[in-house]
This record gives sequence, C-alpha cells and structure tokens, in this order.
Amino acid sequence: MSAFAFFGALEIGLIYGLVALGVYLTFRVLDFPDLSVDGSFPMGAAVAATAIVSGVNPWIATGMAVLAGAATGWVTAFLAVRCGILHLLASILTMIAAFSINIRIMGRPNIALLGEETILTPFEMMGNSMYIRPLVVGVLVLISAWFVVRLLNSDFGLGLRATGVNARMVKAQGASTAFYTYFCLALSNGFVGFAGALFAQTNSFADVTSGVGTIVVGLAAVILGQTLIPGRKIWVAVVAVIVGSVLYRLAVAFALSSGMFGLQASDLNLVTAVLVAAALIAPKIKGNLKAKKVSKPVENKVVSNSGNTGKVA
Repeated sequence: MSAFAFFGALEIGLIYGLVALGVYLTFRVLDFPDLSVDGSFPMGAAVAATAIVSGVNPWIATGMAVLAGAATGWVTAFLAVRCGILHLLASILTMIAAFSINIRIMGRPNIALLGEETILTPFEMMGNSMYIRPLVVGVLVLISAWFVVRLLNSDFGLGLRATGVNARMVKAQGASTAFYTYFCLALSNGFVGFAGALFAQTNSFADVTSGVGTIVVGLAAVILGQTLIPGRKIWVAVVAVIVGSVLYRLAVAFALSSGMFGLQASDLNLVTAVLVAAALIAPKIKGNLKAKKVSKPVENKVVSNSGNTGKVA
C-alpha cells in the first residue's frame, strides 16, 4: 500500500469514526436500532456542500450540516416515541424520506466542491495536505470523542445509559425516557451529519448515494473496535469504536490495493460483509476457548479426587 493510499484510508477512517460514535450512542447506549444514519450522512454532505457553493462560511455550513443531521434523528425519535412506530421501521421511513429531501436540498443528485473554500483550506496551506488533512480531521474527532465521554460520565449521561438498560426503572424514578430518546437520536445523527459534511469537503463533492451502507460501516467499526479493545469504561469504549473505524478502513484499503485474493474495487461490499462477520464470530470463538480452558482444570481435579477416594477405599 502506498503512502497516499494509507493516509487516504486513515482520513476516511477518522471521518467514519464520527459515524461510529453516533452508532455507538444508539445501538450500545440507548439500545435503539437506528438505520436513519444512511440518510443523515448524505444530508450532512448535501447541506454543507449547498451552503458552501452558495457562499456561506465553511464552518457555519458544517454547523448547519450537524443541525440537519440532528433533525433527521429527531424525526426518527418522533415517529418511534410519539407515533408508536416500531424503532427499526421508523428509522427506515426516515432514511427513505431523506433521500428525496437531499435531492431537493442540492437541486440535483450531486454537487462538486472543486475550487471552493472548505474548513481544511487554511490548514492545507501550512504544508503537505496528505499529512495535514488526517491530522485536522483527527483533532475534530478527538474533540467529539471527549465530548461524548464527558456527557456519558455526567448525571445526565447516567440517565441516558439507564434508559437503554432499563427504561421502566427510569420512568419509575420520574425521568422522561422520551426526552432521552429524542436527545440521543438527535446527537447521534448530528455526529453522522458532521461526518457527512467532512466527507464532502475532503472529497470535494456531495452525492445523494454517499450514505448507502453507512450503517454497516458504523456497525463494523463498533463491533471490530470493541472486539479488539474490550473494556467496561466509557472512554475505552469510545476510543475502541474510533480505532475500529480506522482499522476497518485500513484493512479494506489494504485488501483492495494489494490485489489480495483477486479483489477489486467492486468487491468493497463483500470485504465489508466478511470483516463484519469475522468481528461478530471472534467474540464467540474467544468465549468458547475460555470456557474450555476453565472446564479442563475442573475435570482434571474431579478425576484426581475420584482416584484418591478409590485408593482410600
């Protein structure tokens, strides 16, 4: 793998680390299967690109993208909480509607940002953009990760985590599980919209189909990261999902660039499926090996004791 391909994969991996943070909040913390990220990711890209082309400051455009993504998550929460629609179905409905909304926002299926000023433009003038861009994106991801850790370790975050574990207990304490659901989905999709805005600005385009498979990539990052870096602490889990996103992108880039097993760029979805399946199977294999190691000493002890009893008799 060339240095250009490596740093390119690192940059994309860090961007999708924001997606992994959003997926972690919904799937792990709130226990809410949210597929609307496939719509909020291109919505963030569409809003940011449209605003930048219209002359809006790139930082303001990125903030608008975050709000647009948060609004997408809020709609999913509204359908699930207020309208009583099944969580999975509510997120699918939002994702489908977002596709048409994104075309409306851009006025066409895609927008090019070539020659436009982005949030990375001032930093690219400082040196080689191949190194500068991943560094800038990495700083933004670390700030986002710090915010998530502080939030989940706060009293409010404790209530948010409790809602995902036992919503009835939270209601019994007089707290509003509906409010926690609205907040978590809005925050999660806000991170995804942020990722979409960064994706559009780093790749110089926004496309309505850029969100296809985003949820799979986010889940892959969460599962792979927490498999490789297990831990019960919040900061360990947050770091793990970001590391998982980066490792996932590096693994895909290596597999496709090296021509391993004859893979081509069109095999991206196949590589994704294999990596996710491997990440899901690995914990079970690890658990079975631990169970066997624990059971063997017990069996040996039982045999030894039975042999001693026979000698005494």
